[in-house]
Amino acid sequence: MAGAERTIIETLAPKLEPLGILVEDVTVVPAGKRRLVRILLDRIVAMDTATTEPVAPVTLDEVADATRVVSDELDDTNVMGEQPYVLEVSSPGTDRPLTEPRHFARNVGRLVAITLDDGSKIAGRLTSADATEIVVTPEQGGKKAGGHASAEPTRLEYPTITSAKVQVEFMHGGDTDGVGEDV
Repeated sequence: MAGAERTIIETLAPKLEPLGILVEDVTVVPAGKRRLVRILLDRIVAMDTATTEPVAPVTLDEVADATRVVSDELDDTNVMGEQPYVLEVSSPGTDRPLTEPRHFARNVGRLVAITLDDGSKIAGRLTSADATEIVVTPEQGGKKAGGHASAEPTRLEYPTITSAKVQVEFMHGGDTDGVGEDV
């Protein structure tokens, strides 16, 4: 991560923490005579115990509140310098790879597809995540590491995971996000 992005994260972190929000990523790119500053925010998840229940995603109201804090802080600290910039603030989408323990914890309850360091793949529901490992329970017809069909939960330590992504689920008339009832 470049110096400007790191400085922005360090500047914003203490201001967003009281809101229960953290800066997930910052990108600063030239856009003509301006710069485009993209900031991804997400909910802080405690990693001192295993997360076994779905974590509610950041709401639009929370993003709006955080955007005001971000905008004010960037202006007040002059961390962006004199050159004008355009600010975009959002939360990470479901297509973002899971690379940190907090990413897995935020996605407990969702279907995930994982590739392991031995090349094997596992798909299933993420049922638990803590600071050192996750637990994935294959869905009916799912494959456990090694290619054997199983409904038994599989524990995976983070160093064995080479890639992981949330699988989008489409459900009719029910809970589509794994967090609560949809209207």
